[in-house]
Amino acid sequence: QVQLVESGGGLVQAGGSLRLSCAASGRTLSSYAMGWFRQAPGKEREFVAAIRWSAGSTYYAHSVKGRFTISRDNAKNTVYLQMNSLKPEDTAVYYCAAAAPLTIVELTTSYDYWGQGTQVTVSS
Repeated sequence: QVQLVESGGGLVQAGGSLRLSCAASGRTLSSYAMGWFRQAPGKEREFVAAIRWSAGSTYYAHSVKGRFTISRDNAKNTVYLQMNSLKPEDTAVYYCAAAAPLTIVELTTSYDYWGQGTQVTVSS
């Protein structure tokens, strides 16, 4: 079992930055792929970014590429999402998730473990 706890969400003005953290417990993440997803009210949960822990390969949705950066800290068993140049359309609940390492990282159904989510609100 893997337990995931997100933090770092909040209210920020357009153009601002936030860094989300996802701390894992129960197992080390070295054999997992980690993803960030988001869900806005009335919309489906969508892929934001992912990282294959051992290889360090990263993946981004087109809408966030160049603005968001996913990274990991092996010692802290934590994955981060640095979000810059935030836009009102980035407003959503952000979730981190863990999946088997060779999964298709863009699919919600690939992930076995999910955090509880953290709210990000970007004001215009």
